[in-house]
Amino acid sequence: MRRLIISATCNTGRRDFLKKCLTGAAVLGASGRMGLLAAAEQGEAVAKSRVVIARDAMLRGAGTTVDSRRMSNLLDRAMQTLFDRDNPIETWKKLVRPGETVGLKVNVLGGRGLSSNLQLVEAICERLQQAGIKASDIVVWDRDSDEMEHVGFHVATGGNRVQYFGTDRVGYEPDLATHGSVGSRLSKILTQRCHVMINVPVLKDHGGAGVTAALKNMYGVIHNPKKLHPNGCNPYIADLNMLPEIRSKMRLTVCDATTACFEGGPGYIPEYSWKNNALIVSQDPVALDYTGWQVIERKRAEKGLKTLDSSGKAPRYIATAADAQHRLGTNDPRRIAVAEV
Repeated sequence: MRRLIISATCNTGRRDFLKKCLTGAAVLGASGRMGLLAAAEQGEAVAKSRVVIARDAMLRGAGTTVDSRRMSNLLDRAMQTLFDRDNPIETWKKLVRPGETVGLKVNVLGGRGLSSNLQLVEAICERLQQAGIKASDIVVWDRDSDEMEHVGFHVATGGNRVQYFGTDRVGYEPDLATHGSVGSRLSKILTQRCHVMINVPVLKDHGGAGVTAALKNMYGVIHNPKKLHPNGCNPYIADLNMLPEIRSKMRLTVCDATTACFEGGPGYIPEYSWKNNALIVSQDPVALDYTGWQVIERKRAEKGLKTLDSSGKAPRYIATAADAQHRLGTNDPRRIAVAEV
């Protein structure tokens, strides 16, 4: 399988990529043995879900801390490629409108070593404000405020500034939201504070689900995530993402793969993590999770580990999320156009 490589400074290359999204096959390698792919005619011309992997080998310079300026540039390149725009601010104007409140759902479960990057979140907040969203209309959130504080997101509420706090500050809705196997109370941040959601997960191996990225990050918006872990979280992850309060508000996923985990997740184990210095961006959460899965598999192979399938933890929820009952996106590599910039 081939990957299409696009120069971040080449507008023509970016437009060529978007043409190929409709007619070509720029895909990551498929696992092949798992029977997870939807049937499709060979050579069939279909619209493809776009996934952009943006990398910067010098993102941390000579140290360990992500450089804010380089992070902003990396995010801009990813968004410009995804939306075929020369001006990065225009890409955000395609997603949000002034007057909307925007929630950034981060993931801080992995602690300091493996959580949504502060510099990435700040870059997104800056671009949202440049696109016309007031600072006070941006909420950066996860389940627990103390966990957010621990990784560097300082709790802030009120005033003309970006809001940072956890669901513990406002609670969950009293009534269950239900779909299929799922019955959960949703965070009031999601239901009452957000018109729009931008998902900012971390790319990680997961001992139960196999992979955690875009779709599973929604476990952080409910009161009972532990109840949704049997059977490799399948079909629970897919059913959860079908809830209208989630599905209707989700506009974009910016997956933090600056530090990623290939084994032992979702917690941070240094020997099972690596400095990947990348972002994975898409509006299709299923295609993004499938793409992230392949990134993890390549790293596992490099380290001499078995595939997730052979290890008994293939992320089967990805296929469920793509099936005819859910249609949350595609897991067919022939319908996913991946660009690396």
